[in-house]
Amino acid sequence: MQLTISNLSKTYPNGTQALKRVSLTIAPGMFGLVGPNGAGKSTLMRTIATLQEADEGSIRLDDIDVLKDKDAVRRILGYLPQEFGVYPQLTASDLLDHLAVMKGITVRGERRDTVDALLRQTNLHEVRKVRLGAYSGGMKQRFGIAQALLGQPKLLIVDEPTAGLDPSERNRFLNLLASIGEEVIVILSTHIVADVAELCSQMAIIDNGEVLMEGQPQEAVTAIRGTVWKKTIARRELADYQRRYDVLSTHLAAGRTEIRVVKAEAPGDGFAPADATLEDLYFATLGRGDRAPARV
Repeated sequence: MQLTISNLSKTYPNGTQALKRVSLTIAPGMFGLVGPNGAGKSTLMRTIATLQEADEGSIRLDDIDVLKDKDAVRRILGYLPQEFGVYPQLTASDLLDHLAVMKGITVRGERRDTVDALLRQTNLHEVRKVRLGAYSGGMKQRFGIAQALLGQPKLLIVDEPTAGLDPSERNRFLNLLASIGEEVIVILSTHIVADVAELCSQMAIIDNGEVLMEGQPQEAVTAIRGTVWKKTIARRELADYQRRYDVLSTHLAAGRTEIRVVKAEAPGDGFAPADATLEDLYFATLGRGDRAPARV
């Protein structure tokens, strides 16, 4: 199975061009779509999930025309949107049972087994009789994945799933995503680069509605190896260094500021070599401006 997005564009009535001829090819496995807030990620996810129309372009899931045959897509789609609501007075097992009926699982025994298996998979079985209003943010997100997995989807879309989660819940959620399997296309849309670094074998960077880079994370990082440098400076010096160097990012280190720059040759001036990371690649790519998309 393969998801093929070709020249997809979307402009909202207020004039905002959210997608600009986006083209991507996504195979089974984890695919990371990363970009800053407002980059167009959610617009692309909602369009793939058949929740809004595109102005032009096409999306095909194997032989299914996603933009025209929405019912066929929905039968094999699981979707966890960025804003996910629950009925707070219902228990996890009751709501998941209700959603299973809506998904077409109408045989009671099959539905009971499906609900039980999904609650175990998402580590919610012990709290299945607890009202959803009492769940933590991370527990609600795991319930969101449980409902998205109803019907054994072939395409799973999760939009900003770890935003706002504490570190332990984030790790638990990422481990859950990693366990879903290689036969399903899983699209992880996020602005958190570390999520993609830990999970995804393929990725794309999007900003201002355009794909700036597409490829394998590790190969992409290898391509910038030897061009990233670091130095610890006083905070008051930051503006001067930003004028003189292409500063990728800044981090606090023991009360001082560590800056990372990208430069083909050693910049001198006290800079030391730094191990390139996916975050370095991300910030370097966002600085590409309107150049052609990179593929690695």
